[in-house]
Amino acid sequence: MNSVSVIEGRSPIILGLPHTGTFVPPNVWADLNPIGRDLADTDWHVDQLYDGVIDGLTMVRANFHRYVIDANRDPSGASLYPGQNTTTLVPLTDFEGRDIWQSAPDADEIEARREAFHAPYHVAMQAQIERVLATHGVVILFDCHSIRGRIPFLFDGLLPDLNVGTDYGVTCDPRIEAAMWQDCENAPGYSAVLNGRFRGGWTVRHYSAPDQNCHTIQLELAQSTYLSAETPPWTYDPDKAGALREQLSQILQTLADLAPTLKGTS
Repeated sequence: MNSVSVIEGRSPIILGLPHTGTFVPPNVWADLNPIGRDLADTDWHVDQLYDGVIDGLTMVRANFHRYVIDANRDPSGASLYPGQNTTTLVPLTDFEGRDIWQSAPDADEIEARREAFHAPYHVAMQAQIERVLATHGVVILFDCHSIRGRIPFLFDGLLPDLNVGTDYGVTCDPRIEAAMWQDCENAPGYSAVLNGRFRGGWTVRHYSAPDQNCHTIQLELAQSTYLSAETPPWTYDPDKAGALREQLSQILQTLADLAPTLKGTS
């Protein structure tokens, strides 16, 4: 299996999908314990949710599971959220704080996985950013995520439905943040927060270069917005997903329409 799938579109928007993959190599699977083998921390069906939501989107998708290596973590191993519970480049626990390994990988194994999986994902992402910039003169990288709404190990209480992350306005032009936040805040039937618990992962922070017309933003969805339940078998709910897709369509179309006005203005 290819570690990364790419669909090239004609839009100025690239969708990043680092956590929808479920492939685990046999040697890695053998080292996971039963909790790890549940793969519970997958961004279940996010690729299906965004598929065709507006025309022309480019998609860069990691096909491997985040327990193999997390494509949205700093390859140096630096923490995304210093002082807070989070998972690492190769997670040692699940989102509940439970061990996931019978035999945890050592430094050599982690480096091998970085070269085999993490690096190709970001080579593909960089190539698409360069292609879209060459075509449009501007690119918006929209990183797509989802998570269960209640995870005490990671955050208190109930997570809002729509969690917009721009690393406190650093990663994109203020007009992008404002336009997306307006669409999310006004989405009927959905709660929203800007730069709350999830303010943007390594991908969003790493590729952010507004002064070079490369803008990045993250949307973390509560899985209750499109799954029948936030429990196995993680069933996609067509009715919930259909309503959410309408909101995602509006958000992404707003950004696509805004993109041409951003060229050379940062």
